[in-house]
Amino acid sequence: MEEIDNIDLQLLDLLQHDASLSNVALAERVKVSPPTCLRRVKRLQQAGWIERQVAVLNADRLSAAQGPALSALVEVTLDRQGSEHMDAFEQRAVAEDAVQQCWRVSPGPDFMLVLQTADMPSYLALTQRLFTQDANVRNVKAFFSVKRAKFSSTWPLRTQRT
Repeated sequence: MEEIDNIDLQLLDLLQHDASLSNVALAERVKVSPPTCLRRVKRLQQAGWIERQVAVLNADRLSAAQGPALSALVEVTLDRQGSEHMDAFEQRAVAEDAVQQCWRVSPGPDFMLVLQTADMPSYLALTQRLFTQDANVRNVKAFFSVKRAKFSSTWPLRTQRT
């Protein structure tokens, strides 16, 4: 694993909060030259520290434009927990666009899924594909969101601001 220093951590922290910052703005904030900043960001991307850059959409505006969506947190317990069974379920889950997050967890259920579907019929179709047709799924427990109080994709990084 490649070493990163405090400047790299500062760049990662700034980019995870606002990936639209220009190279010049990033360089100014971490107190390096723009060419050095650009080289470091490219190195962080190539080394896999930056997985991808995305736009986080406003859920309230989307709901106003398209109608409310259905968000659910779902616990899934499998009958057989062998690695091949866990891997098979995980592969099927992550292949679904409606699955925003898929976590293997312990203790308790085997998986926690964060789902986003257009409506209850879409949720039903997804559950039939993921849970009902799989003979290895023992238990499913769904919790439906009534309000999103916070959403973040940032990691708390230990940086030393200069």
